[in-house]
Amino acid sequence: MKGRDSIPRNSLLWLLVAQVLVIIPHLGHLPAWIIGLWLGCTYWRLQIFRMRALYPKAWVKAVLMLATGFGVYLSRGSLVGLEAGAVLMIAAFILKIVEMRTRRDALVVIFLGFFAVVTGYLFEDSLLAALYSVLPVASLLAAMIGLQQRSQLPGPLISLKLAGTLMLQAVPLMVVLFVLFPRIGPLWGLPEPNGGSSTGLAESIAPGDIERLSQSPRLAFRVRFDGPPPPREQLYWRAITFDDFDGRTWTRSLNSRRPQAPEWQPAGTPVSYSIVMEPSGQPWLMALDVAQVRDGGAQLMGDFHLERRRPVNQPLMYEVVSWPDARRESGEAPPSLSYALQLPPRGNPRTREWALNLRREMEPEPLVEYVLRHFNREPYRYTLKPPAVGVNGIDDFLFDTRAGFCSHYAGAMVFILRAAGIPARIVGGYQGGEPNPKGNYLSVRQFDAHAWVEYWLPGRGWISVDPTFQVAPERIQQGLEQALGEEAFLEDAPFSPLRYRQIAWVNDLRLAWDNLNHDWQRWVLGYQGDLQKSLLKRWLGEAGMRWLGLILVGSLCVLIALLALWLLRGRSGVSDPAERLFQRFERLLGRQGVFREKGEGVRAFAFRAGKRLPYQAEEIEGFARLYEARRYAASEVPLVELEGALRALRKRLPWRRVAVDPRTLDNA
Repeated sequence: MKGRDSIPRNSLLWLLVAQVLVIIPHLGHLPAWIIGLWLGCTYWRLQIFRMRALYPKAWVKAVLMLATGFGVYLSRGSLVGLEAGAVLMIAAFILKIVEMRTRRDALVVIFLGFFAVVTGYLFEDSLLAALYSVLPVASLLAAMIGLQQRSQLPGPLISLKLAGTLMLQAVPLMVVLFVLFPRIGPLWGLPEPNGGSSTGLAESIAPGDIERLSQSPRLAFRVRFDGPPPPREQLYWRAITFDDFDGRTWTRSLNSRRPQAPEWQPAGTPVSYSIVMEPSGQPWLMALDVAQVRDGGAQLMGDFHLERRRPVNQPLMYEVVSWPDARRESGEAPPSLSYALQLPPRGNPRTREWALNLRREMEPEPLVEYVLRHFNREPYRYTLKPPAVGVNGIDDFLFDTRAGFCSHYAGAMVFILRAAGIPARIVGGYQGGEPNPKGNYLSVRQFDAHAWVEYWLPGRGWISVDPTFQVAPERIQQGLEQALGEEAFLEDAPFSPLRYRQIAWVNDLRLAWDNLNHDWQRWVLGYQGDLQKSLLKRWLGEAGMRWLGLILVGSLCVLIALLALWLLRGRSGVSDPAERLFQRFERLLGRQGVFREKGEGVRAFAFRAGKRLPYQAEEIEGFARLYEARRYAASEVPLVELEGALRALRKRLPWRRVAVDPRTLDNA
């Protein structure tokens, strides 16, 4: 399209670049056919620009829309939901670029691009993702600026430079709004992405589950203690308990889903800390026993684990106080003991017989100690690659293979105790954590996943023991890498920097980058209501907080009043922006006593005004020439140039009306 409303080449170029930059972060959750759609639409758009192809007709656009919707439904199973909605939005962003003809159409594409950039934060909100988003935002701004420039202006870098300048100018305002603007909870919720976010700790555990998880270097959560951290061997991060066994798989029982907090008494010194938890796709939170969340965002369930109402689908920061020495259900036998004694009616006969013989010879507490010593003294081996077992997996492990991972030892010990009539259950979670000296916090990763045992005694309540410590104490005291010995650590992740911690400079870079991400999560993603209030109180005090509230409320009232005045003041009815600029031109000259007469043309009015205001004649005639060219000659005079001419005239005019020399008046 030719004329003043066509899309300049500069803007089209930046739009195509922006499309690539916007789509790249979404590739992880987009179907493969989207790439083909983008390549086809981009080629079509370029052919239209070269005048070798036509714009799509209405029936072609309808077919493309229906095919896209069908493709989304096939690949996502629905047209509703966050992931399906994101695919539809990206598809619309791609298709719209083929049919856009005017600058208004281009603006629609640009705004879709901005929305797509924001949507990407629902899937990935790390520091790297935030830094990358500067690129598509700058490209979209450059495309928007290009719409206001003449198509023959040299080089697209001019638009990019101006876009960068605008972004830098917006930084101070952005920081002020981020720090001071009140954090208000959402009025509605969206279905969260669930692909690829699970930690692997599910509602059941079978042989091999935690072993596979221990090959992952992904971060589970970070912990910062208010004081010195407890020793590593005391860092057992509870996530969930497994107390229902079908002969192979341990699962959660109804007791662990009970929202009623169990009975417990604080004892010893409490431990205060804050956790920034990565998305897990599950509602439970990690914490040391016995835990209470300070802000009340989660509750203690019937098995002493913390759980919130909604799954953790985005990084979550919460503060916890734990009592590691607390007595848990030490009074009368709780109802949960019935779940902690359940066993299948058949299977593993050798283990059952051994447990019954032990129970005839000793009391529960000595029996527990005997089983732990058994694991320590007999030739058991800690390995990520245990031999296969048969139908009676507990028997095969205890008496034949004697090689396994933490879930093997925890599952076998719970089976022994239950067979001996002692209530017991498996606790799943994480153990340990890597200290980061650059940030004074611990990083707990997926390979720190662990399983241990709880058993119940009258008068003492639930007691935690770890049979893995008897077999491989270095796993608890040092970490998984030291416990594996000759086995490869993270062999499924050969490029993980965690495998090269022995190289000093690689490890220093890794810790520094991890510290940056931790600060990003704490102070940007975690800057919510409670943190904002505490920081503002620290900076401003109670009185300052009250004044700040009054200022914010007053500013909001002023903004609403100004908006109401703007909406109610009455519009001129002129839709053309160039015509509105000419009306402002007339008002400027009217303040100097020069009024346009009825039926007077633009050029005649400018000539007469130039004679009345000779010192501003050049600016007056310059604006009139640009307006005539845009309005009547269909010239590609950009609106920004017309605004600049009017701004130059306003600067040259005096603040007050001046007396006019009669000799400068025309004889008309």
